[in-house]
Parts: sequence; structure tokens; C-alpha cells
Amino acid sequence: MPGRTTVLVTGGAGFIGSHTCVELLGHGHDVVVVDDYSNSSPGALERVAKIAGRPPAGVYEVSLHDRDGLSRVFEEHTVDAVVHFAAKKAVGESVELPVAYYDTNVGGTVALLRVMQEHGVGRLVFSSSCSIYGDAAKVPLTEADPADPTNPYATSKWLCEQVLADTCRYLPGLSVLSLRYFNPVGAHPSGLLGEVPRGTPGNVMPYLAQVAAGRLERLRVFGGDYPTADGTGVRDYVHVMDIAEGHRVALEHLDDEPGMRVFNLGTGSGTSVLELVAAFQRACGTPIPYEITGRRPGDVPALVADPGRVARAWGWSARRDLAAMCEDAWRFQELNPCGYPD
Repeated sequence: MPGRTTVLVTGGAGFIGSHTCVELLGHGHDVVVVDDYSNSSPGALERVAKIAGRPPAGVYEVSLHDRDGLSRVFEEHTVDAVVHFAAKKAVGESVELPVAYYDTNVGGTVALLRVMQEHGVGRLVFSSSCSIYGDAAKVPLTEADPADPTNPYATSKWLCEQVLADTCRYLPGLSVLSLRYFNPVGAHPSGLLGEVPRGTPGNVMPYLAQVAAGRLERLRVFGGDYPTADGTGVRDYVHVMDIAEGHRVALEHLDDEPGMRVFNLGTGSGTSVLELVAAFQRACGTPIPYEITGRRPGDVPALVADPGRVARAWGWSARRDLAAMCEDAWRFQELNPCGYPD
């Protein structure tokens, strides 16, 4: 997709979506955002415009289940490609609310596909997840490793991939890149844009930041008896700006081949929860109290990427280290102790 294009970003006010909007605007693309703000904030898009020096071409408060509203967005803009982030994303919550996760993640993706087809748009970058691999027998994980989702969130992403792959078989004009990224953390280095969860954070990095800031008493570490070096879960943490760059590069390679292709986005290096706590303590200069509790349903011991395929295909690799992830996340917390103003 050379030159200036119009990219529709669903969930563009969310954590990864907003950083990707900054990346796309900074590289000359026009961006149209669709978000229902169920787990995001309009304030993020004000920060996007400030960082990028220009606002998105359009912002619409629309649910993907509102096909008429979504269709009007396509009627008002000539959309060249879609980057699809809009989804529920918390493993623990998905165990409690499985039907809601299938309804939003799978149902929303199907609704988006139908509207894209009605308007002749056949290019899609899909936000997938490493959780699809489940309780992997080995790490690092390649795209050829089998799927074995262990919770409704992971299953919903796997089902979306199946829908997209099958649709590509029967609609030759459809080109899909599914990006299975590992654990996005950090924030924009400006401190203006970061992760602002509603209520108590479900992800470890914003939880750590709020503990360091004194807003939460201590970090709960779910599981201290995993078969890992220190007994806590190991994950491949990757800076959100690296993930955003990965989506921009993916758009540039959508036309390389027809059909659907899958790529991991990760660093290839695993970090345990306790190692992450130590790194965050170094970044903020404050001790992080924590307690180890029982394992959380649906969690697995280790998920680490083999990012070789995407490096060979596109030359993409994660450039920011764990220290930068923690420093940027802490900077955002310090500058925005209560999140965005709205």
C-alpha cells in the first residue's frame, strides 16, 4: 500500500489502537477511528492529535454491532484498509464472562467483515494474540505451533482467525494479516499517551504503575509454583510502540500475497513476573510490595515468541528493551496519575 492511504482503525482510542494511530498519522496516512469507548477514552484521541500534529480524519462513537452506523462510516470515507483492534481483552474477565467475549470479539469481527464486503474493502490487519498457543509444550513459539487456547479470550481470537482464514478461501479479493503479538506494555515516550484501564487494571504493567504511585496497596502475583526459574509466569513483553510500528509495516505488506497470513510480534525474550517487578522498581525508584497468590484460571506458565518469520519477511523487529518499557510506563503514570481528563 504505497503512498497516502485512508486506514480505518477500530478500537482506535484503546491502548494499542491509539499508539498505532500516532504511528500511522506520523507516516502520512489518513486515519478514521471507530470506538464505542467501552474500555477506552476520547481523551486518548486528543493526545494522538497533539503528538502527531494533526487529528484523525474522522472519529465515530460506533459499536461494531451497529452495522448501519458502521456502514455510514464507510460511506463517508474511502477506506483503503482496516486495522481491527476493537475487542474485549482480559483473560480473567473472559473466564467470568465468556458469552460477552464471544459476542464482542467474534460477533464484532463478523459484523465488520460484512460491512467491509458491502463496501468493497478487502484489506484487513487483525489484532490477534499469543494466548492462542495456550499451554505450550515449548518456547519460543513459532507460527507453526498448534493452537491450544485455555480461556474464552484466547478461544475468541482463535475463532476469529478461523473465520478470517475461511473467508479468504472463498473471497479471493480479501487479504488479511493476523498479528499474534505477545504482551504489549509501556507508553509513548512523550508521556502523553499510555494505558488507562477502567477500574482496577487487569494487566500487570498498569497495576505495577498504580502500586508504585500509591493508588493500589500491592501487586497480586497469580501463581508462584509454575515450572519456571522463580515459579512465576514468564511472558514476552514488547513495547507498545514496537507493536504500533508492526501494524504500520503490516499495512505496507498487505498486498504481498493474497489470502491470510499469520505473524508473531514479540522480542523473543521471556521475563518472569518477579523480574518485571524488579525492572519496574529500577525505573520508578520505589519498592513494589507484592504477594504471591494462587494461579488464575486460564493462565499458562510461559509464552515467548519466535519472531523470526516477521523479521525475514518484512525486516521488522522489536527495538525497545524492558528498561524502556518500564520507564515509559512510569513516565505516563507520573504525568497522568488519574488517566485522561475525561
